[in-house]
Amino acid sequence: MTRMPTYFISHGGGPWPWIPQMRETFRELEASFTRMIDQLPERPKAVLMISGHWEEDDAYTVMHAAKPPMVYDYYGFPAHTYEITYPAPGAPALAERVAGLIDAAGLPTRLDDSRGYDHGTFVPMAILWPQADMPLIQISMRAHFSPEEHLELGRALAPLRDEGVLIVGSGLSYHNLAAFGPGARVPSEAFDKWLTDALALPPVERTAEVLGWEMAPHARACHAREDHLVPLFTALGAAEGEPATRTYHEEMIRGGVTASSWRFG
Repeated sequence: MTRMPTYFISHGGGPWPWIPQMRETFRELEASFTRMIDQLPERPKAVLMISGHWEEDDAYTVMHAAKPPMVYDYYGFPAHTYEITYPAPGAPALAERVAGLIDAAGLPTRLDDSRGYDHGTFVPMAILWPQADMPLIQISMRAHFSPEEHLELGRALAPLRDEGVLIVGSGLSYHNLAAFGPGARVPSEAFDKWLTDALALPPVERTAEVLGWEMAPHARACHAREDHLVPLFTALGAAEGEPATRTYHEEMIRGGVTASSWRFG
C-alpha cells in the first residue's frame, strides 16, 4: 500500500448536510471534503476517525462493532435529523489491531462493542463516501485532553498509514459554542493565523509549538474546552515529520468564525 496522509478537519455544525440552509452555509467545507478524495494516493482500506464528540476517562476506547449504530449527539435540530442513518460497516479486526498498537505504546485501551457513529464522524463521511461503503471505526479521546498523550496516540497509530488506513482527526479549529457570530471574528482569526504559522514550522519546532497551544493568541476564547482541538494532536502525531498543507480555509462563517483544515503527509 502507498502511505496514507492524515487529516485534521473542521467538521462544521450539527447535521448540516441534511438541512438545506446549513448546507449552503458550509458549501466551501463540503467542497473541501470532496477534494480530499482526489488528494488520496489510492482508495483506503478503512478509515479511523478520532472525533471531538467522544471522550472516555480511563482509556482510549476503540469501536469494535461490526455494524455500529448511530449517536445523535446534537440538540434542537429538525426531527428528521434524528432519523439519519450512515450504515458504514465497522471493522472489528482493525479495531483489535488499533488496540494492540495503543497497548504496545504503553497507553490504556479497550474495545467497545456498542458505541455508534457520532456526528463528528458520520457528517464528513456522508460527504466523503455517500454510499457508506468504506469500513469505518472511531477511537475516543481521553477526557484529560493531554496534548502530549494524544500526540503519543498518533505516534502509536502511525504504522496503520502503511496498511491502507486513513487516519482523520475530526473537530473544529474554532469551537466556542457561547461565541459564534460577530464575537468570534477577532479570536478565531488570530488563533487560525497562529495555527497556520505553527504548522508551517520545521517538524521539531512545530510539535513544540502545537503542544503549547494554550499560549496562542485567544487560545481559551477559541477553545474554552479543547475537545475539538485534541484530534489535531493525534493526526499530527501520526505524521509528525511530514509537511502540513492547509486544505480548507474560510472566514466569516456564521457571521464571524474563521476555520481551517489540514493534511499531514
